[in-house]
Amino acid sequence: MPATLLRMRSLRLPRVVCAVLLALCALVCAGTATAQNGTAASGPSANAAKLQFYIRLTPPRPTFAVDMNAHEQEVMEAHAAYWADLYKTGKVLIIGPVHDPKGIFGMAIIEVASEAEAHTMAENDPSVKAGINKVEVIPMHVFLRKQ
Repeated sequence: MPATLLRMRSLRLPRVVCAVLLALCALVCAGTATAQNGTAASGPSANAAKLQFYIRLTPPRPTFAVDMNAHEQEVMEAHAAYWADLYKTGKVLIIGPVHDPKGIFGMAIIEVASEAEAHTMAENDPSVKAGINKVEVIPMHVFLRKQ
């Protein structure tokens, strides 16, 4: 069993959280395979006009990942579907939970045409719209990228 799954089991995450994480992992792996096959545009010229942003989603409590109520689970399923759809557009470079000892939070690195687009993407997240997660959009610059 992969180490990531072992860590998820040791945290006793609800099944919905595990399913969401596995779906996101599958999307990331599929994107990596596409990039390795050379079918996706990459390199400095393909990204010259794009801006990168770090998005941080902070849950309402440090224990959120393990003690969501039914409504929160439903919203988080919509959250996962929302980001999975955005990932397919190529605008999401990486996304997933960060297992900080102080509490798990979500993060994404996105690449878009404008800061307004970054804010729109982040603020349209169903978990943000529902008032569950707080969101921060922070400009960054990807200096090196694995191709």
